[in-house]
Amino acid sequence: MRKTYRILPVYTGDVSGAASALYELGGMTVIHDPSGCNSTYNTHDEVRWFDQESLIYISGLNDIDAITGNDGKFIDDICFAADKMKPRFIALANSPLPYLNGTDFKGICRVLEEKTGLPCFYVNTNAMHDYTKGQSEAFLSFAVKMLKGTEEKIRCGINIVGMTPLDFTSTDIYITDGHETVSNWALGTSFDSVMNAAKAELNLAVSSSGIAACEYMKDKFGIPYIKGLPWNGTVKEYMDVQRSYSKNYIVGEPVISGSVAAYIKETYGLDFNVIATTEITDGLLLGCDKRCHGEEEIEAALKDAETIIADPMVRLISPDRAKFIELPHFAMSGRLYRKQIPNLLKPEEYLYGIK
Repeated sequence: MRKTYRILPVYTGDVSGAASALYELGGMTVIHDPSGCNSTYNTHDEVRWFDQESLIYISGLNDIDAITGNDGKFIDDICFAADKMKPRFIALANSPLPYLNGTDFKGICRVLEEKTGLPCFYVNTNAMHDYTKGQSEAFLSFAVKMLKGTEEKIRCGINIVGMTPLDFTSTDIYITDGHETVSNWALGTSFDSVMNAAKAELNLAVSSSGIAACEYMKDKFGIPYIKGLPWNGTVKEYMDVQRSYSKNYIVGEPVISGSVAAYIKETYGLDFNVIATTEITDGLLLGCDKRCHGEEEIEAALKDAETIIADPMVRLISPDRAKFIELPHFAMSGRLYRKQIPNLLKPEEYLYGIK
């Protein structure tokens, strides 16, 4: 069966991705889902619970509420919690049951704004996509609802967009060439700093999750953007580094994997092709790269591999003869290899076996 998984774990889902993106921004995220389903997020997909609180709630949807569409209880519970907790905004995330029932989340947002006086927006999730889709929707929805235009600009100011613990373990990103970081979306950040995003002169999308928000800010505020990781503090478009077909592969999220491939090309002169396994890939791959969704497609793409850089779980479907360089990815293998996850901006921590 195509696009199924029997050995590899599936990626973190879109609902968890949305909650992760909004975790540090001072709002209240409400996942409309049956009681207990929040344990998937807070026990498997979120590492910040231990040292940083956030207002992530589950609606506790039951059979009767789902069948009858009892939106009144949902709204009343949110209003009660918002009155007690005083969030900066309210974000609603969908799940399969209300998605299939056609719950009017945009209408509910309008009612909540009237009742609470707080900005409220809907993050279009349904638990049928991966984390990159959820993060992308959350960042975009936040930008559309919350950001305001301004004439004030921070000279050489830059926003880093698309950063959460599902892809990154460190916020140790420094930018040279006189750039000043205005905001980080959204790891090691705050509501106030992100609200200054429109003052920046440049956006840097460090993952596919940040592309949609960057596109919006480009259209709305005239802020251009670049895609890629800033190796040695240099902001550079990873797609500008030309690579050729090879039997060396990097498996994972396209912007991060493409950036690592570009670094290897410029540093070692070696070609690595990206096998993109997350959902958002449009305009993010070179001609030598591949888009693979599903375990069978990934396994087939790796059959001729000489060298593979990927999460350790991918070793289970890789040819034995291939050299395997481990690059653990929290959104795939979760806590299994958490202690071995390197700082992506320090390639010497994981590319020491490249030659």
